Amino acid sequence: MAALADARDLPDGPGRLVALERVAERADAAEDVRSGLDARFALIEAYLLHGERWRLIEPLRRCLAAVDRWPALLTDAEAELLPRYQRYAVEALLGTPRVGLDQTRLLLDDLAHRLGADGPDAPMVAELRCRVADHLGDEPTARHFFQGWAGTRSGPAGGCPGCAPARRAELLAGWGEWQAAHTELEASSAGAQECTDQPERALVAGLLPLSRVGEPEQAAAAHVRAYRRHRRERSAFPYLATHLRFCALGGHLDRGLAILTEQLPRLDRPTDDLAAMEFAAAGALVCALADEAGLGDRTVHRPAYGERPAAELDVTTLGSLLLGIATDLAGSFDARNGTGHQSGRMAAWLAERPSVATVPLPAPAENDSDDRPGADEAGIEPGAADAGTEPDAEADAASEREVMALTTDMITSTLDRRGDRYLVDDGGTVVGRWGAAVIQFRRAGERGEVLHTRAMAARRLPTARRAEAYAFCNAWNHDRLLPKAYAHDLDTEIVLAGDMATDLTHGVAPAQLLVLVDAAIATGVAYAEAVADLP
Repeated sequence: MAALADARDLPDGPGRLVALERVAERADAAEDVRSGLDARFALIEAYLLHGERWRLIEPLRRCLAAVDRWPALLTDAEAELLPRYQRYAVEALLGTPRVGLDQTRLLLDDLAHRLGADGPDAPMVAELRCRVADHLGDEPTARHFFQGWAGTRSGPAGGCPGCAPARRAELLAGWGEWQAAHTELEASSAGAQECTDQPERALVAGLLPLSRVGEPEQAAAAHVRAYRRHRRERSAFPYLATHLRFCALGGHLDRGLAILTEQLPRLDRPTDDLAAMEFAAAGALVCALADEAGLGDRTVHRPAYGERPAAELDVTTLGSLLLGIATDLAGSFDARNGTGHQSGRMAAWLAERPSVATVPLPAPAENDSDDRPGADEAGIEPGAADAGTEPDAEADAASEREVMALTTDMITSTLDRRGDRYLVDDGGTVVGRWGAAVIQFRRAGERGEVLHTRAMAARRLPTARRAEAYAFCNAWNHDRLLPKAYAHDLDTEIVLAGDMATDLTHGVAPAQLLVLVDAAIATGVAYAEAVADLP
């Protein structure tokens, strides 16, 4: 339907979500089940893009009800997507207390029924039951379902197989099974390369196990390598707590404070509540140990956010603030769960103390001193962090060719290199103005692996020139490859825009991304100038 197409074409943000919700409601009122399904699939995708898994449950419930009544409505692609979305909805329980426990259990039971006990995705159900039980503090039940998940490979709805060993290692480490966690990661190191999040995610999962099984040097090297990537990726925020705990328990307090200072602004916009709780607790641990070491008077800059002014906080005060955040969030989880497990887990973290000898951190091998956390931050002396080496031309070239997963930070870094000015909205969309064009860069796709660029001409045409606008777009698409041009009718005026999408499932090197961004801006500006030249 036209209204759905218009809603999908809106820029990313709350307005697009509201428009999709309205389309779904209108489809329900008209008893147009097919359009309602289309709108809700688009809405679920939009929620995932904005990191709001907890909002999936209602549109997902409507989709499941429609499919149960009219099974033939689903396409093959939708039939494959639906159990994956249902898994995401169940996982939302782990990330936020805003999702009901009974509601999630019903979704999980329904998912198990749909997939069957002997289906290819049965290990995924075992994993979800294991992780939910562990979240509630029911370790015996979690261990029971762990056995049905360990050593398996789930079907298409089961998530990234390359990351499954890291998820298992995280559970084992949480149970104090350090050697088992280390063994899990070692046995699966080859398969982990299937995912663009690897090897860094597995390296983080192994930080504390390596330290506890007598391999502190390997843990130090893993931390340096993984943090080099995670320091700039928004999606890597959940891993920062482990980096901070490693620094605290490994005796690297200066580095821990530097990382905390550098990453503190991200606590204002976390990926989810669980990640915020763990980051705050790990940061409070770093501050507590630094205070015990006589560093409590050191100051940390906390930038302004919303109505909160910027402030210079001493380490002791910052530790108290972070402790309060972690305690409040853990209490919210426990109130929903009916247990005290999350509060107890965070208290156990805060009671930890270093148990291994401190080993030096290796210097980064393929990047310059800017990779040292805190090197460009006020409040922490950069020299206190581990020293790096100045790169030579060969190292610079190697870094430019290194393939990694696409991130918003990579996009902004590329624009910084070009000297461009831009803004980043709450959803991670990068927006800038180049001459007659307003251009957006965002990560699309299930895992943000698609670079999607939208160029909008500053000049808009009156609706009376609709036929002329369509003719212009057709002519542009006939003669040129980029961007794909279209006219968006806003009732009162027509916006002429162009799209480009590049699938980067296997990653992208900085040098390659620079070429893609250069091409997007050049063709987007040419398109906008052509619009401006219309009579």
